[in-house]
Formats: sequence, structure tokens, C-alpha cells
Amino acid sequence: MQKLFGTDGVRGVANLEPMNSETALKLGRAVAYVFKGRVGRHQIAIGKDTRLSGYMLESALTSGICSMGVDVLMAGPIPTPGLAFLTCHLQADAGVMISASHNPYQDNGIKFFSRDGLKLPDELEARIEELILTDEIKHLRPTANEVGKAFRIDDAEDDYVEFVKRSLPRGVNFEGIRVVLDCAHGAAYSVFPRVMRELGADVSVIGNQPNGTNINAGYGVMSPDRLQEAVRARQAHVGIAVDGDADRAVFVTEQGDVISGDHALAAFALDLQRQKKLNHRTVVGTVMSNFGFELAMKKAGINVLRTPVGDRHILKRMLTDGYNLGGEPSGHIVFLDHHTTGDGLIAGLQLLTVVKRSGLPVSELTRCMDAVPQVLVDVPVKRMPDLQSVPEVRHVMQSCEERLNGTGRMLVRYSGTEPLVRVMVEGSDDLRIRDLADEIAGVLKTTLG
Repeated sequence: MQKLFGTDGVRGVANLEPMNSETALKLGRAVAYVFKGRVGRHQIAIGKDTRLSGYMLESALTSGICSMGVDVLMAGPIPTPGLAFLTCHLQADAGVMISASHNPYQDNGIKFFSRDGLKLPDELEARIEELILTDEIKHLRPTANEVGKAFRIDDAEDDYVEFVKRSLPRGVNFEGIRVVLDCAHGAAYSVFPRVMRELGADVSVIGNQPNGTNINAGYGVMSPDRLQEAVRARQAHVGIAVDGDADRAVFVTEQGDVISGDHALAAFALDLQRQKKLNHRTVVGTVMSNFGFELAMKKAGINVLRTPVGDRHILKRMLTDGYNLGGEPSGHIVFLDHHTTGDGLIAGLQLLTVVKRSGLPVSELTRCMDAVPQVLVDVPVKRMPDLQSVPEVRHVMQSCEERLNGTGRMLVRYSGTEPLVRVMVEGSDDLRIRDLADEIAGVLKTTLG
């Protein structure tokens, strides 16, 4: 078996290796073994999004966990950040989320959280892989009353709703604000509208009728067109789209324009700085954060630190050095004062709070940075060797870097969740960076596609 874990857990086409029942059962056994670190009964919480294959994988994981003598707490459909919260709230030994985030319904994924609600470090994921690849725990077979039990958590959504609302300053409500929510037919289809309505917002909802096969299909963060139309048609103050597991959000202004994650992060950073609540006057981004974001933050006296792509890398840097705000262009925003992971619902509430506090429309709040032209190209590949080991790829990357000559930025990397190479080129000249990105993509298609 090849390496299981990517940048965000294990992911693949549902019912094919590694995202099949057999591997899910092994993952359940391995994670149960890894987290049985204290005396007494143990329990692991499981959540899922709305994919049809979630039932199959939930059953397999539950079987594997129970076979190791650990109880299972089943939360049902709930956002990934909701599962992270419940893991802590229920004092479970670990949490398991079944979701492929923004991917289409035929894919699925499994990611793990520690008892602190944090994604697992690389070394612990490596240990889980090792247990699956070897027979180290094959002999461990509890019997009789030592076998684990499975329980359904009936109030999981209620608890998460109250947790999300606690991220707001006391007394804040959203009366008079018209909001359109796009729930991507995913895990937030019920809880997100409920939170907004309980806080007094005038809410319209799209993408809230999941049927097992329509998650992310034409809705959510990857397809904001319908949200833009709905915002304009209903003269809303803001539109908020989440992805299938609602750990990230994309915003639409009152004029119907989509806001990048960088623009939203810049607005949040400036708001926290005005309140003197931005720890160490620093915000954490990634290597994909637009250079214009860095320029805007520098102008405001805010430092920007870059990490590898993935909110887990952002969070690791934040925890290590005591920062409280970080995010990605894709819409993952981590408010460490409120949660241990990216949460699309909390990000949405925080944006409305800034609107309420400032009295400014979303379009004005997010006009705080000018993005440097950026071209992104995804190239499907059939194999994934080290890019520097492929002479043709190495040569074209070096050539393009030399032609940029310090006037722009280039990043070529594998996706951690799909068989893709992501090509990013930034610079002041639109046509030039497009030509460079296409040149690199062409070589990648020829050599790896």
C-alpha cells in the first residue's frame, strides 16, 4: 500500500483503495490503538458530511474501533469543525471526520483529531500507517464485555450551535442584516441557517437539500455563481458559501462580487489590530497567499509569516509562536481565540461582526488590499515523482524563474488531496505570467500527464 495520508487525511474515490471499507476498518483499529493511552473505557467521536458513501465508511470505522474495545460516539452529519469541537466537549480520546471537503460526491476522506481538537501531527499519522501496513496489532482482539459499543449523539448540533455563537462578543446580534447562505448541500445544511437565524439575521438559503449525491455540485465555495445571483436578486448585504464539510468560507459582497480568502483575512487582521487583539501584530498565511496581501499588511504595520499549504501547517505555526489569526486564499480562516481549526461558520459570524462594528459594507471592508495578478493552473497527472527529478520539469521551472527576474513569484507543487500539480505564477504583467504558467503546465502534461 502506498502512503495513505495527504495534506488533509486520507482521501480517494469511495469504495476503491484506500477509501474502501477494508481500509476504513483498519484505520479504525489503528486509531483506537494509538489513542488508548489511559486506564478505563475509551471513546472516539465520528462525524460525517452528506455523501452517500458516508454510511459505508462510518460502519467500517465503527466496526474497527469497537473491535479494539473502544466505544464510538456517532454525531451524524456535522461540519468538520463541529466534530473537532465535539471531540473536546465530549472528552473523547479522538475524533474521526468522514469527508472529502470540496471534492465531488464520489470521493470521500477520513481525517483525525486529537482529544484537544487538533489535527494529528505527521509522526502520529505515520504511526497509524505503520500499524495498518504491519501485523503489529492483529492479535489484539478484545472479547465479551471488552468489545466496544456505539452510541448516537442526539444533541450534537445543539452543542455545536451554542459553541459557534460563543465566538461573538456578548450582546452582538445581526438584526437588520440580510444574508444569503450557500451550504453546498453539505454538512452545514441545517446548522448554518439555524445559527444565523438565532442571531437575528434575515436569512435566505441555497444549497441546503442534500440527497447523498449533490454535495458541492454547482454550489459551495467552488461554484459561487448561484450565490452571486441570489445576493443581487435579494439585495442582500453579504453572501457566505461554505464547502462540503464547512471548514472554509468564501464571501460575496453586497454588489455580488466574490472576495478572495486573502481579502477576507486582510480585513480580519486589520480589525483585530484596531482592537489591539492581533497577537504579536502578525498574521499567518501560506506560500499561496497573494503578494498583494503581504504588501497591504506591511503598510499597516502587520507582519506576515508564510507556511506550506494546508491549514494544519498554519495552525502549527500559530500554536508554536502564539499567533491568533491565520488563513489561506481558499477560505480557510483560523481564529485561534475561538477554535482549534478552520471553521466556515465562525468566519462568517466574524465577518458580520466586523460589518456591525464598523458600519461599513463588505465591499468597503475588503478593499483593504490590491491583489497582484496571479494565475493558477491545475494539471492532472498520472504519476507523482519529485518534480526536481524530472529534467524537463526542472529545466522549465528554472527558465521561468530566470525570466521573472525578481518581478514576480512562482510556485509549482503537488496537490495534497488530488492527483494534480498546481502551478501558480504572480507578477505585474497579466499576459506574461499567463504565458509562463501555460508553458510550465504544457511540460507537466507531456511528462507526467
